[in-house]
Amino acid sequence: MSKLYIVPTPIGNLEDMTIRAIRILKEVDLILAEDTRTSGKLLKHFEIVTHMHSHHMHNEHKTIENLISRLKAGETIALISDAGTPAISDPGFLLTRACVEHGINVECLPGATAFVPALVNSGLPNDKFVFEGFLPDKKGKQTRYLVLTEETRTMILYVSPHKLLKTLTEFITYFGEDRPICVSRELSKLHEENIRGTVREVLTHFENKPPKGEIVVIVGGKPSK
Repeated sequence: MSKLYIVPTPIGNLEDMTIRAIRILKEVDLILAEDTRTSGKLLKHFEIVTHMHSHHMHNEHKTIENLISRLKAGETIALISDAGTPAISDPGFLLTRACVEHGINVECLPGATAFVPALVNSGLPNDKFVFEGFLPDKKGKQTRYLVLTEETRTMILYVSPHKLLKTLTEFITYFGEDRPICVSRELSKLHEENIRGTVREVLTHFENKPPKGEIVVIVGGKPSK
């Protein structure tokens, strides 16, 4: 029976791969990978020999029609990203939407994603939160910040390491230097680090220790008056 499986993969530690995810990747007819070279190492580690096709942000618009045809013909396909859960700031939404529109079953396996452990690690309120992912690079960034200045829920952002210092400086401008934040990097990996404090304190830390690796930033919401 045709089905699209959305399969999370480890964000660092390979022990976070689930038994079910390994089974699904072995059983499907095709695996769609964001980068076949990166995913090839993962599949080799778990002795998965299923054929892979490249599926990333630069080609997903062109490949969807063919993939829908294959699914309608009865194939099963698994979608993975380089790390974490596909479609969360990674390719996956367009294909998932197309499957839903064509009545094709979609099943997302539970598994690794970076923002959940970062949020829990932060010590900031997590009963209500908003996931922002990557902020706009240029156009629309100021507008987005102006909206976020009024956000009372804890905010989750993805930031590349070479933009972290600039982003923290922008936080001071829009949120103030005393807003509590937590910067988590290299989650589940050997050099995992969670730096907590005010925006000013965390900025000072990374000015003295240039950031490296995958980064999630948790920002406390606007305090109530």
